[in-house]
Amino acid sequence: MTGRIHSIETLAAVDGPGVRMAVFFQGCPARCMYCHNPDMWATDGGEPMSAADVLERAERMRPYIGRAGGVTLTGGEPLMQPAFARELTELCRQAKFSVAIDTSGACWGPEAEAAVDAADLLIVDVKHTDAERHRELAGFPLAGTLTLLDHTAVRDKPIWVRQVIVPGWTDSREQIEALAALLHNRPNVQRVELLPYHAMARAKWEALNRPYPLAQTPEPTEQAMADLRSILAQAGLPVI
Repeated sequence: MTGRIHSIETLAAVDGPGVRMAVFFQGCPARCMYCHNPDMWATDGGEPMSAADVLERAERMRPYIGRAGGVTLTGGEPLMQPAFARELTELCRQAKFSVAIDTSGACWGPEAEAAVDAADLLIVDVKHTDAERHRELAGFPLAGTLTLLDHTAVRDKPIWVRQVIVPGWTDSREQIEALAALLHNRPNVQRVELLPYHAMARAKWEALNRPYPLAQTPEPTEQAMADLRSILAQAGLPVI
């Protein structure tokens, strides 16, 4: 089986524990206003690669990855190619690589579920906690993310949760308190990370002749980020 891969980043340090090889899948159904990779939206881009091709790249990186690191499937949305994501995950794990899948839950079905179950770690992007605002900000229903969170809880699958803090969208106390309530009593949540919005991808949008929807949105201040993290910490969540 082949999948469509946009790119592979070696020595990735922010895509899971340790040093990772990040495999960026081509194709994404979401249309996040702050998307860093709009060039990965189209399903017909990227390069066809087999799971064996990707594993061969990982094998070359094994001395650097070591035991603490692994392979992360990201994108784009890796679960938009669920059968390939599952095959690659299982092949890498057979080769003794730890595998993380970075997903928003925008795509769900039996094959996606099987890929999730095969992974060691899920990195879950929670775009917003309000269903209407979530659809406006990310372009897909919140229900998929909630299903993913519930499924990983039942399976006791370790997850890291991330949310981008966008002023005017996700930076209110009420929204962060709702995030804390959503993640409360989920012992499989190993860490929660709030990421400050930035407009570094604006040039990519312009290169693709797409208007950047958050052109007038400022970046959150360090104090604002600290205040929001403290809300999660006070709720007993493992925030970083």
